[in-house]
Amino acid sequence: MPILHAIVLAIVQGATEFIPVSSSAHLILIPYFLGWPDQGLAFDVAGHVGTMLAALLYFRRDLTELVSGFFSGRRPLGADFDPRRLGWAILAATIPTGLIGLAFHHWAETEARNPLLIAGTSIGFGILLFVVDRVGRKWREIGDFGIIAGFVVGCAQGLALVPGTSRSGITITAALLLGFLRPAAARFSFLLVIPVSALAALLEGWKLMKEGVAPGMLLPMGIGLVVSAVVGFVAIDWLLAWLRRRSLTPFVVYRVLLGLLILGVVYWRAS
Repeated sequence: MPILHAIVLAIVQGATEFIPVSSSAHLILIPYFLGWPDQGLAFDVAGHVGTMLAALLYFRRDLTELVSGFFSGRRPLGADFDPRRLGWAILAATIPTGLIGLAFHHWAETEARNPLLIAGTSIGFGILLFVVDRVGRKWREIGDFGIIAGFVVGCAQGLALVPGTSRSGITITAALLLGFLRPAAARFSFLLVIPVSALAALLEGWKLMKEGVAPGMLLPMGIGLVVSAVVGFVAIDWLLAWLRRRSLTPFVVYRVLLGLLILGVVYWRAS
């Protein structure tokens, strides 16, 4: 893989994993539009590990409070959530996502990599995000997440297997529908990146161990991991700051325009 390809794809992975525009769609569409070869499984593993590291570093204080409070039963001073309540919510969100991923990951990696499907999900789930962002009550904070809310968000997260849906987009949509404030919805969504990325990396890593790493891929993998981690960290900070003051409408507009662009390119190539 050329170094330029690795840098571009890592930037895309780091940004779009957290911004609600679908990382999987962009990682499929960029090679499709530019005529690049598929980046392959090894690079996907590196990208998932990179975005997981970004979330681990950004939420290191939350995670320390979450882990220590979950096992001690005490709420750390200054924490805006009950560690055990939030911990069970994250677990309840991760389980359905993992089960859906195991059941449908082969379909998602083969038949679902279709530009027309990506166009439809990008537009459809983008419009859904817009509607929910407008009508949601937005009164609940991060500390209000419990097992039921976590499970609902986790079931929605399973839909992100379909390229174009956007993992962050669909989880934020579900949380807004449940009445959570935009920053709280995004924060919970980003915390879910850690177990979900870990599961994805383990699954993909197992397949990679059986297939082996292609010659010359170690450097692109290292670049992909580091660049996606740095860009992901910046994306988290930027989006949380954005959502404290503004709506999700610009991302919806982007998703709709992207979907229309894909439809136009597919139609042009077929004619």
